Amino acid sequence: MRAALAFRSRPSAWASLVLALMLALLMGGNAMAETLNFDNAPAGSAPAGWTLTMTGKGESKWTVEAEPTAPSKPNVLKQSGRATFPVAIKSDTNIRNGFVEVKFKAVSGSEDRAAGIIWRAKDADNYYVVRAS
Repeated sequence: MRAALAFRSRPSAWASLVLALMLALLMGGNAMAETLNFDNAPAGSAPAGWTLTMTGKGESKWTVEAEPTAPSKPNVLKQSGRATFPVAIKSDTNIRNGFVEVKFKAVSGSEDRAAGIIWRAKDADNYYVVRAS
């Protein structure tokens, strides 16, 4: 398994307020926030609105799974295949002057335990990426 997207603890109320104020200032007071989770998706299936693929060799396997340790219970998006770089691309996304945050939990891997964020994704072979192990 390469990585399972799960969640770390929530930021404090103070940190959330500071982030919201900074975002509002940067966007001229027109800040919009959206939180995506997989809590309404049926467990064992792929989530709607996502392109679930990979870069390199192997085969990715993405499914929504119940995870009791997730701060946003009950579900997470889990990658359990064996691919060089599994990729999940959210469809119809366009962010300008904003930020993206992902919470993940790397549970296993023979070469690497990592996850990250991609942006400006055109397809599974053309994107920018930042990864954490």
